[in-house]
Amino acid sequence: MPLIVCLHKCANYIPVHSFTGALNDVWEFTESYLLTVWQNRVYVYTTAAVLIAVCFTVNMLFKKKKMVDAVSPLLDKSVKNQKHSPEAEKVIHVSGVKVFYGSQTGTGKGFAKELAGDVIAQGIQCEVMDMKEYDPEDRLAEECTSKMICVFLVATYTDGQPTESAEWFCKWLEEASTDFRYGKTYLKGMRYAVFGLGNSVYVGHYNTVSKNIDKWLWMLSAARIMTRGEGDCNVVKSRHGSVQADFQAWKTKFLNRLQALAKGEKKACSGKCKKGSCKNKKKHKEEAEDSHSLEELMESSSDAESSAEEEKSHGSVIDMEDLGNVMNRMKKAKVKTKPCSSTVLTYSLCSFRTHLTIRDFRYKLIGSHSGVKLCRWTKSMLRGRGGCYKHTFYGIESHRCMETTPSLACANKCVFCWRHHTNPVGTEWSWKMDPAEKIIQEAVENHKNMIRQFRGVPGVRPERFEEGLTVKHCALSLVGEPIMYPEINSFLRLLHQQNISSFLVTNAQFPEEIRSLVPVTQLYVSVDASTKDSLKKIDRPLFKDFWQRFLDSLRALGEKQQRTVYRLTLVKAWNVDELKAYADLIALGQPDFIEVKGVTYCGESSASSLTMANVPWHEEVIYFVQQLANLLPDYEIACEHEHSNCLLLAHHKFKVDGEWWTWIDYERFQELIQEYEESGGTKIFSAMDYMAKTPIWAIFGARERGFDPSDTRFQRKNKTKDISGC
Repeated sequence: MPLIVCLHKCANYIPVHSFTGALNDVWEFTESYLLTVWQNRVYVYTTAAVLIAVCFTVNMLFKKKKMVDAVSPLLDKSVKNQKHSPEAEKVIHVSGVKVFYGSQTGTGKGFAKELAGDVIAQGIQCEVMDMKEYDPEDRLAEECTSKMICVFLVATYTDGQPTESAEWFCKWLEEASTDFRYGKTYLKGMRYAVFGLGNSVYVGHYNTVSKNIDKWLWMLSAARIMTRGEGDCNVVKSRHGSVQADFQAWKTKFLNRLQALAKGEKKACSGKCKKGSCKNKKKHKEEAEDSHSLEELMESSSDAESSAEEEKSHGSVIDMEDLGNVMNRMKKAKVKTKPCSSTVLTYSLCSFRTHLTIRDFRYKLIGSHSGVKLCRWTKSMLRGRGGCYKHTFYGIESHRCMETTPSLACANKCVFCWRHHTNPVGTEWSWKMDPAEKIIQEAVENHKNMIRQFRGVPGVRPERFEEGLTVKHCALSLVGEPIMYPEINSFLRLLHQQNISSFLVTNAQFPEEIRSLVPVTQLYVSVDASTKDSLKKIDRPLFKDFWQRFLDSLRALGEKQQRTVYRLTLVKAWNVDELKAYADLIALGQPDFIEVKGVTYCGESSASSLTMANVPWHEEVIYFVQQLANLLPDYEIACEHEHSNCLLLAHHKFKVDGEWWTWIDYERFQELIQEYEESGGTKIFSAMDYMAKTPIWAIFGARERGFDPSDTRFQRKNKTKDISGC
């Protein structure tokens, strides 16, 4: 306060003109300085910019030095640790493998598990996933950054559609591949391989699903690590003899490719590289090339010399049940011939024989394409426990009946096939053909050997055992399509020359073969459905013109003079509501007899959706036959075999004086067929010439219900049911 007062007093003594002059001097100096700066502003700005740049550079250099100083101790420590842990330097190129499968029959699932086991054996993590349990919408994109290899093992089902388990996966992938919201790079970074399971006999649908999955993944920028593999269930055209062998060939290449990827190699390596330089670049480039053509990955590796050695070292008989396993080790023999200047491929089973343990009461494979088995009704009648329905309907002695086939191949894949589709399929004869003499000789010999196994078995009747060693009947209904065998007529003639009656069953897909067939004791046609749609659904035929072939076969049957039979298999909820359509088909072929049998449930099979719910009760079969008979004025229910759930409709011409004559006079037939052959086919005979009277117990309505009273009914308890038989 005193200081302020003092200053105030001093100010009062300063003259005003002096104060004003000082202010003017300051203003003039400031104005002159600012004007000079403004006039030289360019130099000022340049200097400022240079100074700022220098300061910034110096500042960055100091910061970098501090970071290096701070990291150096850590690097020294890391280097020391790496000396003690070499694995720390290892870069992971493949973190694992995911195997996705879409399977209907279980083959794809089995392949997936097999592949997973081999991958794990290489020290690589592997996971098997059912496509049904995998949501691609939420999870597939994760595979782009996981360093996993995705493998897709997918089967093609009916009409080129995916299996039920892969349906949603394929639907989503197809939509995503064309959806702009996902974009073309949605799966960029994902690595994959595809192997398809299909059947080349389905022209136009072969391995469609695997081709589509491969294409859709590629459209989303996923990277294919190797060419798509294709397995063919058609053993005739399979590159390696079977779908199992095709998979083995593809799997070997995949595992080699996987090893190369795990080492960081971008292309498949031949294993002959030195110092990181690959000597086989041309081959690798071809293998890595992305192509959507129908090229085949696998090459044939058949070896004629090894095949010959195997043929010498093994016998001519193997188990039919093991046929699927045999296919795993089979290869294709390619024989070049030039009929009409074309190349024909013939396939032989006998050239690639694999030793297997032969079990009792199993199918036996004969030569290249034939088989024989002891029917369960043969065993039953040997013990006096009753015969099959053909014994009841036609007087066959079941213990003297040989069930065989000269052709394992079939043109259908019926849903109720009790062979579970273990036999090959095809639309034409592509086997190496064995002579009819060889087939019959080995079939009879093996049949006798199987009969001999019952010597001393408790319950076997001695007289029937001795009779069983002489074959009297041959049921050509074991498996496949017997009429496909080109020498079927020679085969039948040889049977008749040995006084063996013939019962031939065909699936109504070869009308011309039916027309050219020599007389047989009884000719069957399987009529499993009465409409085109239901036939396609039940029989799953391979021919595109299957319905026309079916109708032509029925017409061809109607032209025959000897005994003819329609064989109807009832599948509840599938074909039991088509009475009028069945009646129309019967009018077309006019068979002598119509067998109506409830479908036999052969246990669970992934190849079929049939269950016990599809098996009609015997009373339901009776009701169906009664309704059908009402639509057929020329037919009537003649016989019944309750045990087989089977009834027989017979034409009225076999009812003589109120009594049924559905049985066969086998001795008379042999006389007639001999006269026919001696006359060169001019002495024709008809079904009426060798009929015999039907016993009372076999007639429909009898209290025995088709069971021969000379035998004893045997009821199994807590035993596995033997569903084999014709």
